[in-house]
Amino acid sequence: VQLQASGGGSVQTGGSLRLSCATSGGTLGRYTLSWFRQSPGKEREFVAGIRGPGFGTFYATPVKGRFTISRDNAKNTVYLQMNSLKPEDTAVYYCAVDRSVRIASSIASVDYEYWGQGTQVTVSS
Repeated sequence: VQLQASGGGSVQTGGSLRLSCATSGGTLGRYTLSWFRQSPGKEREFVAGIRGPGFGTFYATPVKGRFTISRDNAKNTVYLQMNSLKPEDTAVYYCAVDRSVRIASSIASVDYEYWGQGTQVTVSS
């Protein structure tokens, strides 16, 4: 399984970016895919996740109402639309897949098996 993240860049406060995560090497349509981020000196943190078709999405509190995660299983791609960006959103963003069957979706990075290489998002004030 391979994941390829793209779409990062530099924007000003209030701007928008859309990240993409293209997956290959496996049928991931029914699994949970999530975005995490990591900024210098901080631990990797959960941002947003999307479960298999029809099972919804979940978000970290700091991004609720500003970020939207979606998936296109026909294209094997997951997206993260980021609006109203703030300087504190600056980080390297990673996509990851969790193939375990869980009662509750995980926001812990250790539960995700496969990771993309990361894409840098920089928001200037």
